[in-house]
Amino acid sequence: MEAPQAKIIIEAKNITKKFIKTSWNKDDIFHFKKEEKIAVDNMSLKIEEGELVGFLGPNGAGKTTFLKILSGIIWPNSGEAKVLGFKPWDKKTEFLKQMAIVMGQKNQLWWDLPAIDSYNLLREVYAIDPKKFKKNLDNMVDILDMREVLTRRLRNMSLGERMKCELVASLLHDPKVLFLDEPTIGLDVVSSQAIRKFLKEINQEKKCTIVLTSHYMGDIEALCKRVVIINNGKKIYDGDLVGLKEKYAPEKKIEIFLATLKDKEKFAKIKAKKKSLNEGKGIILADKEEIGKLAQEVFDNFDIENILISDIDTEEVISKIFKENN
Repeated sequence: MEAPQAKIIIEAKNITKKFIKTSWNKDDIFHFKKEEKIAVDNMSLKIEEGELVGFLGPNGAGKTTFLKILSGIIWPNSGEAKVLGFKPWDKKTEFLKQMAIVMGQKNQLWWDLPAIDSYNLLREVYAIDPKKFKKNLDNMVDILDMREVLTRRLRNMSLGERMKCELVASLLHDPKVLFLDEPTIGLDVVSSQAIRKFLKEINQEKKCTIVLTSHYMGDIEALCKRVVIINNGKKIYDGDLVGLKEKYAPEKKIEIFLATLKDKEKFAKIKAKKKSLNEGKGIILADKEEIGKLAQEVFDNFDIENILISDIDTEEVISKIFKENN
């Protein structure tokens, strides 16, 4: 018996978005200079129901613009998109009732109202059944451990508390798709971990399809099996993190802590194509074919407690990709 075919929730085909940048013309004070910038360049992708996908890219890469197109905030110059079967920028009520977007640097809740008052307003806006509203609210408040902040005005909350409240607000109506733009920006480690845990539970329990952008590899590695890397408006990678490392950084890293001058002399004699010395630490990068021989040489010359063998950090891999595609 064949497995049921996965349901495509988000589909974009050849999406392009251009902006016109206007600047002062020093040579002709009566006219402004106009410059066209392509923010999203012929982007296509499909996202299945229940996926949790991370968009990665440097500032200005086009991640947020693409997210805004998929959520219907802006429309493209060309191309097509369907989210839950709707064209997002048509902003049909049935579409808006099934999606939500949270932007880390913008508030959707009322600044001078307690969070609970904003939630009650949203219950009326989305026409949420009172029993369902209470169940959803109680569940999320307990998961995020934020009951004591419900009666506090948004303006009197910390950034982490506000972000938790924003996430709860976006999920009160049980959306099928959640778009997140930098959900942990500026948050401390504890708040970031709480939000990651919360998003993972919502994704697994409610099969909510989540698309997020982030500069923090911690978010991506903790949450996303699939990553889409965007640079200069173009999609340059779409796949899982394991495949990303195998494609762009198939090497292993050997780190040796060099305590003495004799250790440094030994390290200098090791025959490796890629090695460096950095503040008392020797670093060797080796292909899988070489790693066995090199590791044996390292173990023969140094105490085992001073040796660390690991994969290349994901951040290093991403940085390498950006450099290759600029």
